[in-house]
Amino acid sequence: MFSSVLVTCVGNICRSPMGEALLADRLARRGIRAQIASAGIGALVGRPADATARELMLERGFDIAGHRARQLTHDLAASHELILVMETVHQKAIEAQFPTTRGRVHRLGRWGGFDVPDPYRGTRADFERALALIERGVSDLERAFWS
Repeated sequence: MFSSVLVTCVGNICRSPMGEALLADRLARRGIRAQIASAGIGALVGRPADATARELMLERGFDIAGHRARQLTHDLAASHELILVMETVHQKAIEAQFPTTRGRVHRLGRWGGFDVPDPYRGTRADFERALALIERGVSDLERAFWS
């Protein structure tokens, strides 16, 4: 179905790196070869994934320590068939900035009718809630496109 997916959030240090790792793993386990990447609409360029995000992902067997935040650019948006966002406002912002992405930008929680709130500078519980929603969104996406 989709061979390139870009997972986005704001800073590209919490939600999108977690979503990138989960989606890449899920597709790989299905034997689907796809390019999965992440970026931020207001990225903290060059910063590693948040420590709590790294910790939660490591507990699930994913090492995202090598992640470095990068800014969403026109070229990056143009090179991916599907762009996933965490919140409705992200979809609107990306489509306004990059009109050619219209129709390719979808909220990760689209099928479940939810946004994934930003846990940045929040508690571990905030990160756990966000990660649970990301996991749910990845499962919904998998059922919708790769079942």
